[in-house]
Amino acid sequence: MKSVEPAHAAPPGPEQAPSATAVKSARPTRSARPGRENRDWLHGLLMSAPAVVGLIVFVGVPFGYAVLLSFYNVRLGSPLAPSFFGLEQYRRLFTDPDMSGPFLRALLNNLTFAAVVVPVQTALALALAILLNRKLKAIGLFRSLFFMPVVFPMALVAVIWRLILARSDQGMLNSALNAVSLGDWGAFDWLGDGATAMASIIVLSIWQGVGFQMVILLAGLQQIPGELYEAAQLDRASRWQRFRHVTLPGIRGTLVFVAMLTSVLSFRVFDQVYVLVRGGGLNEEATRTVMYQAVTTAFDQNNIGQASAITVVFFMIVVVLTLIQRRVVRPGNED
Repeated sequence: MKSVEPAHAAPPGPEQAPSATAVKSARPTRSARPGRENRDWLHGLLMSAPAVVGLIVFVGVPFGYAVLLSFYNVRLGSPLAPSFFGLEQYRRLFTDPDMSGPFLRALLNNLTFAAVVVPVQTALALALAILLNRKLKAIGLFRSLFFMPVVFPMALVAVIWRLILARSDQGMLNSALNAVSLGDWGAFDWLGDGATAMASIIVLSIWQGVGFQMVILLAGLQQIPGELYEAAQLDRASRWQRFRHVTLPGIRGTLVFVAMLTSVLSFRVFDQVYVLVRGGGLNEEATRTVMYQAVTTAFDQNNIGQASAITVVFFMIVVVLTLIQRRVVRPGNED
């Protein structure tokens, strides 16, 4: 009887053999090369270096020096050496009626200016951006005309507006109103009256700066996909509904940025006040801002230490208000 030879075991089939993919997956994954990460970090550092250096040189160093001067009694032209005052400058700023009165009045004027300029200028810039976001002939010319006031320095714009708002009959605004009223309009002192001086500065500031915000909002509008408007039209949405449910959500982040930028710029108002109403008595008090107060304290009263304390306190107030505004109107908040 023949013996039966044991059958050789068949080689493992494809389903039994470990695949190359499984072998590779079993190996520990290698992290990105440290050299490439270091190069990316170095490139980012080099690209941000000019902005960081400029921020340190033109903002950090002057602010640090202002903080240091606020602790000393420093006066221009004084033969005495600066003496250490500690917190005396800050105490006088909030308790001395001769110092706290003008400072608080200037701060109130700043808040009033910002409360009017920020919403009005932002809304006007949005309206102009929507109006100019159309495919029309020579639309670039109209955009340039609205942006042109931004190109001119604020000091030059203030000088022109001083001629417009002049009290005499030669003032352009008084002359126009006199012609419209057939001679019944007299010469009105727009910059000499406390009720109209601040309003004149507000109108000037909005006219000069609205073009800058308009360009930013126009760029945001052009990033909204046209398919969203087509879908809204198919759903028979009205213009107001398209604006509310398509346009506003599409530029919400841009609106927040514009509002914050306008707030910061409105708190540093100085040029127009200095050119228009400097030395105007009552109207100067009605339009005095914190930056104007700091400059006059430093160079008219020669009190550098007190002016430095004013700028430090005002800087902290603006930072706090900006953080509050950012938290309230940040894009993540829902109505």
